[in-house]
Amino acid sequence: MLLCEEVQLLKKLPYFADLDGCKLKLLAFASERVSYEPGQKLFKQGDGGDSAYVILSGTVETVLETPAGQTKIRENGVNSVVGEICLLCEGERTNTAKALTHVEALKINKDCFSRIIHDSPNMTMRVTRTLAERLRHTADELDTVKAHQFV
Repeated sequence: MLLCEEVQLLKKLPYFADLDGCKLKLLAFASERVSYEPGQKLFKQGDGGDSAYVILSGTVETVLETPAGQTKIRENGVNSVVGEICLLCEGERTNTAKALTHVEALKINKDCFSRIIHDSPNMTMRVTRTLAERLRHTADELDTVKAHQFV
């Protein structure tokens, strides 16, 4: 995938929709292209978080590891982002993400993201709003999973 294609992909994502073209190019250029085979983990719950992943192709499953076993949270496909909470927060990963199929992704480094967002107040608000919506959606999904476990 060419740099201009990666920029167009990033522009389609809610997190980056308001970012100007030069900053999108910088973000795409500074990001690393990575691939995973089915079963490989992008990251593991409890690990330190230093990057997020934009899924270019394939499917990634996120699971919550509990003493009772794994609970599937969701599947993420093309044009989705996984692991993005760590871009704004310090601490450990709150779930595990693993490839269900062959996955190509753009790995966005936390330091690069921080520099770009620092210079873009509109993006800060957009990212905050998008993360809040994602958190609410995840909480609803976990409530549904819990309800089904006790039925």
